[in-house]
Amino acid sequence: MQKDIRILFHNIRSAHNVGSMFRTADALGVSRIYLSGYSPLPLDRFGRPVKEIAKTALGAEHSVLWEKISSPPRLIKKLKREGFEIVAIEQGERAVDYKKFLAKGKVLILVGNEVRGVSKSLRDQCDVLLDIPMRGKKESLNVSVAFGVVLFRVFDE
Repeated sequence: MQKDIRILFHNIRSAHNVGSMFRTADALGVSRIYLSGYSPLPLDRFGRPVKEIAKTALGAEHSVLWEKISSPPRLIKKLKREGFEIVAIEQGERAVDYKKFLAKGKVLILVGNEVRGVSKSLRDQCDVLLDIPMRGKKESLNVSVAFGVVLFRVFDE
């Protein structure tokens, strides 16, 4: 069964991270990327390519459908009605090891800010939080690296 995998980038600071995640999304056949908050878009307000995204995406910004959205909560409610499971890559009390997650047919993955992560209000709307256990001294990975680790484990079949 073909999975419908969609991604929501909310308040990602770095255009390099956005570009890198576009490239990973393309590699896994992601259906659509939504960008919200202050996440940089592949095109600037004049319709010109954003160099930092183009440099790391290597064309994936053209092959993966994307759109700017103004209300993540509204998008989540809409996709839930359409049968999507809402999942965030985030640490927290109710987070489960990403290796134990089995994706169903339709999934929206939330990816949050590099420092603050996914906001509590958005986490509360999620069905599942996925955590990557850390064995070293650092408590987390770079957002684009965490995105790649989780997506390849969960969706590469």
